[in-house]
Amino acid sequence: MSLAVAVVGGLHADARKAAVDRLLADVPGSVVLHHDLATAAAGTVVRTVRDRDGVVSVGETPLVNDCACCALREDLVPELRRLAHDGTTRLAIVELWDSVEPKAMAEVVASGGLTVTSVITAVDPALVLPYLANGDDLAEAGLAAAATDQRTVADTFARQLEYAPVLAVADSPEADDEDRELLAQLHPTAHQVPITPGPLGQAPYRDRQPPTPDARVTPRDVPPAHAQAHGPGAQAPSDTPASAPDAHAPLRGAHAPAPDAPPAHAQGRGPGAQAPSPDKHAPSPQPCAPTPHPHAPSPLAHAALAGFDVEAAAAAQHPACALLPVEADGHGVSTLVWHRRRPFHPERLYAALEDLTCAAARSRGRFWLADKPDTLLHWDAAGGALCVESAGPWLAALPDAAWEMVPPVRRAAAALDWHPAHGDCCNHLVFTSPALDRDGLTRLLESCLLTDAEYAAGRDAWKRLPPAFDTLLEI
Repeated sequence: MSLAVAVVGGLHADARKAAVDRLLADVPGSVVLHHDLATAAAGTVVRTVRDRDGVVSVGETPLVNDCACCALREDLVPELRRLAHDGTTRLAIVELWDSVEPKAMAEVVASGGLTVTSVITAVDPALVLPYLANGDDLAEAGLAAAATDQRTVADTFARQLEYAPVLAVADSPEADDEDRELLAQLHPTAHQVPITPGPLGQAPYRDRQPPTPDARVTPRDVPPAHAQAHGPGAQAPSDTPASAPDAHAPLRGAHAPAPDAPPAHAQGRGPGAQAPSPDKHAPSPQPCAPTPHPHAPSPLAHAALAGFDVEAAAAAQHPACALLPVEADGHGVSTLVWHRRRPFHPERLYAALEDLTCAAARSRGRFWLADKPDTLLHWDAAGGALCVESAGPWLAALPDAAWEMVPPVRRAAAALDWHPAHGDCCNHLVFTSPALDRDGLTRLLESCLLTDAEYAAGRDAWKRLPPAFDTLLEI
């Protein structure tokens, strides 16, 4: 029997644990593998394996280079291989610790020769905006995965959310229409699956006590491990391939546009009757939902086994071909897609960075600086903080012979956006937020572009403009 691996992550710990418990209840022969990085201060990472009846085993693995996340990487694949070899496990649910990002772990699993069938991020809609607005370092929140971890709560949550093709969404009574709209606009191509309640009588995972490390226990001896306290607050999956296990199976070229004209291509890619009352004075009974078949798999179980392409998921995150959100406006939330084929003036853009970064809860994309006309720059902002880094050359800057070394998805994305004079060089930034000032933001962005006279001076003149971003880019 082949082993399917579903990666479930997210900073929203209660939603994550509810999703994991739902999968345990719905998929026969499933187990959960969890590495608790909160014990790293003691020099080890605690590994717990449990099934629907309770804890199966607990062990420890030492830190690698004083890094808990490195220890997780070293230990994860051998444990999954052991589960595959024992022949009784059908689905291994890798429950990631709070701040561990699913992209890295999915790639580790795939590189170990195992089959990743899904990556799921569990989300509480009421917490999306608070987490996106939280610029605290993970270390301040007790969520750092290594001593050198410099990530923030906001940027970590954003990457967890945007990488996963499936979002397991908690039914949060605190969430309103604005919260749900924000989630939908941040990742419009995600397959959202509600987390339905688990079996009656099952105690919450977070209320149980941890077993003793290094012990081999029976399910009746020790309940599942205690959840760790957490800090403050794409495209749709493909149809199930023929080789994927069944969730309820038994165990086993044109005229050149103006330089600042918007792109010609569309932005839309990414994505029982009531019973009669016996008494006319008696109230009519309310219609009820149909009773599901006892062996019917839940939507979350289907999603966990649907199939996952690690290489395609990585390409969808690359700044050159990322599936960015599209224009949207609803329930007080807006997404502005700003696309121009004229480069930014480095000094004017640098002076506006604080206002641009704080203009939206989340913004990302790629941009073009006049003094670095051959370099594709990545824009990634959340929690009031901006990360700018080089993503290599624009495709137009590469010699023709080098194009064969570029992934096909990158060439396809460039072809959709090709300009006769500039190739794929452009500014493509997306801003999503409640109460977004679309007009003010657009005016500010436009003011940072080269003027007509500056643009007409040509590339040689552009390269002599003051290099305002050199310090930020560590050049």
